[in-house]
Amino acid sequence: MNLLKLKLLCLFTAIVSINCLLSQNIADSLYLPELVITEKTGDKKIRSTTPLQILSNNTIQNLNALQISDAVKHFSGVTVKDYGGIGGLKTISVRGFSANHTGINYNGIAVSDVQSGQIDIGRFSIENVENITLNSGQNDRIFLPARAFASSSSLSINSKEPKFENNKKNNGKFSIKGGSFGLFNPSFNTNLKLSDKFSASFSSEFTLANGNYPYILHYGDADRDSSSIEQRQNSDVKNLRLETGLYADFSQDTKGYISLYYYQSERGLPGATIFYNTEGFSKQRLWDNTFFTQGNLEHTFSRKWIIQVNAKYNRGYLKYLDPTYLGEEGKIEDIFTQNEIYGSIAALYRALENVSFSFSTDITNANMHSNRSNFAVPSRLTSQSVIAAKWVNEHIIATSSLLYTQTFESVKKGNAAINRKKLTPHISISAKPFNDLDLRFRAFYKNSFRLPTFNDLYYPSIGYRDLKPEDANQFNFGITYGNSNSSIKDNLFNNLTLSADAYHNRVNNKIIAYPSGNLHQWTMLNMGKVHINGIDFSAESTINITQNRPVTLGVSYSFQQAVDKTNPDKSTWNHQIPYTPQHSGSSRALFQLPWLNIAYTLIWSGDRYTNAYNSKEFRIAGYFDHSVSLSKGIKVKNGSVNFSLEALNIAGKNYEIILNYPMPGRSYRWNISYNF
Repeated sequence: MNLLKLKLLCLFTAIVSINCLLSQNIADSLYLPELVITEKTGDKKIRSTTPLQILSNNTIQNLNALQISDAVKHFSGVTVKDYGGIGGLKTISVRGFSANHTGINYNGIAVSDVQSGQIDIGRFSIENVENITLNSGQNDRIFLPARAFASSSSLSINSKEPKFENNKKNNGKFSIKGGSFGLFNPSFNTNLKLSDKFSASFSSEFTLANGNYPYILHYGDADRDSSSIEQRQNSDVKNLRLETGLYADFSQDTKGYISLYYYQSERGLPGATIFYNTEGFSKQRLWDNTFFTQGNLEHTFSRKWIIQVNAKYNRGYLKYLDPTYLGEEGKIEDIFTQNEIYGSIAALYRALENVSFSFSTDITNANMHSNRSNFAVPSRLTSQSVIAAKWVNEHIIATSSLLYTQTFESVKKGNAAINRKKLTPHISISAKPFNDLDLRFRAFYKNSFRLPTFNDLYYPSIGYRDLKPEDANQFNFGITYGNSNSSIKDNLFNNLTLSADAYHNRVNNKIIAYPSGNLHQWTMLNMGKVHINGIDFSAESTINITQNRPVTLGVSYSFQQAVDKTNPDKSTWNHQIPYTPQHSGSSRALFQLPWLNIAYTLIWSGDRYTNAYNSKEFRIAGYFDHSVSLSKGIKVKNGSVNFSLEALNIAGKNYEIILNYPMPGRSYRWNISYNF
C-alpha cells in the first residue's frame, strides 16, 4: 500500500469514527467484560500481573498537589523532571527510561507530541481528576487501542464523569486557590443532566503567578564557600484551560463520549542560574496553544463480541522568543505547529468464560510546520496493529500481546528519516497459590520500540537524521499482598496492600534529551546500551487508632541502578546515567480528626549526576521535601464548603532537580471550594 493510500485510509478512519460518534449514542466505556468491575482499588493493584499504582481523587486531595506532576511524585519508580516553579516544564520518566517511553493517556486516548515526544503533564488540571494510574509495563486490560500497547509504561489520567444523585439535574464545584509568588488559581466544574440518555460536563481553570521566588546561589562548594540570596526572574506564568464533554447511554449496548480540550499558556523561561550574572539574564518567552477533540464509541453485539472506535484530532502551536540573542537578527523567534489525525478500531471476543481475545488497529498521520524557511516540514504515517489474549480464574491471571508497528517518513525539503517496522511482544502472569491468603506472585516480559521524535530528527542545528530508535526489553518479578478481603474484622491494619518488584531493563541506542542553555533547545544523544536494575516497594494501609478515627498511611521506595554499558573502554562504563537517582521515595499520612484533617507528605531523592561521567563536579545533592496541610469541610444548604491551608517545603531548602534550576523554598497556599 503506497503512502497516499495510507493517508486516505487514516483520514477515512477518523471521519467514520467521528460520524459514528455524532450519529449514534455517546456514553462512557467503563464496562469491559474481561475485567472484574466490582474490584476495590487495592484489589486491582494486588491482582495486576504488572506493577499498577493508583491515586484516587480522595487521596489526591490530601497530597498537597497543585498539579498532576505533584501527585505522581508519590509513585515508586517515577522521576519527575521539574524545572522549578508553577510554570516550569514537568515530564515523567519511569524506571530509568526517558520521558518519551512513558505513554500519557487522557480519558483512554493517548496524548501525543510528535515534536518532542515529551508531554508536559503540568497542562492537565488536578481539580477535575477522578483518578491517576501508572502501569509499569502493560495494562492488564486487553480491550484497548493498539497505541496503548506501544509504551514501556503508561500514565492514565481520568477526569470526572457526570454523576447525579437524589434526582438532581446539575452539580459541580467552584474553587479559588492562592498563595506565595503571586498565585491566583480559580477553577469551575459543572455537570448537567440533559435527559435520561445524555449528560454534559464543562470544566475551566485559570492560573496566574509571577513565580519570582528567592533562592540561595552558592559560589563553589555549598558547605564552605560564599553564597548570596537572589530572586528568580522571568518565572511568570499565565494558563487557561477549557474542557467540555458530551456523554450518552443511549442503550445498554451502546455507549461513548466526545470531548473538546483547549489549553493556552504564556510563560517566562528563567534559564539556568549563572554566577555573577543573576539580573535580567533570561528574557526568553514560550507560548503554547493546544487543542484537541476526541471521542469513543463502544457497542456490545452479544455476550461474546464487543467493538469500540476511537478518534482524535490534535493541533499544537508553540512559539519561542529570545529577544537577547546576539545574532544577525538580534533575536530568535521560532514558531512550530503540529497536526495529528488519529483513528482506532478494536474488537473483543470472549471465547470462553475465562478466556478473551482482542484485536486492534490504529492509524496516525502527523506533520509539523515551522516559520523557518529551510525547515524540512516532516510527516509521519504510523500504522499499529495488535492481537492480545487474556486468561482469568481465581488463581491465575495471564495476558499476552504482539504489536506490529510500521512508519512511513516524508519531508518537503531535504532527506527523510528511514522508515521503520517492528514486532514487539509482551507476556505477563500473576499466580495466587493459597486459597485463604491474598498473596500473589507476578512476572512479565515486554519489548518496546521508541522512535526518534521530529525534534530528534529535524530540529535545525540539533536534529540528526541517522539517530537510531531505542529498543527496550523489560523483565519484572514481584510479589503482592492484601488483606481487604480478610474475615478478621478487628485488624489494626485495614485495607493493607503491599507490593515489591525487582526488575531488569535493557535499552539499546538509548536517546538522552536535556536542555542546552535554555528549556526550548535540547541536545540529543545516543548512549548506546544502558542496563537498569531496580527494586520498587510500596505499601498502603488504614490504621484504626481509635474508633471512627482512622489514620491513612502510604509509603514508597525505589532503588535504581541505571548504568552505561556501551563500551568498557570508555570512562563512562558502569556509571549512572544523568538525572537518575539510585535511591528515592515518598510517604504520606492523613489524620482524620473530628474538627480537622491533617495531612503530611514527604518526597525525597538521593544524589544524581548531570553528566554520564559520575565525578564530584557533576553531582547534584539529594533532597527532602516536607509539606503539611490542614483542611476542614462544612456542610451548607445544597452543598458543602471546604477550606484548606498548605505549607510546602517547610524546611525551606532550594534543592535542584535539574542542575542550575533551583526549586522554590518554603511557600504557602490556601484553597476555598464550594461543592453544589
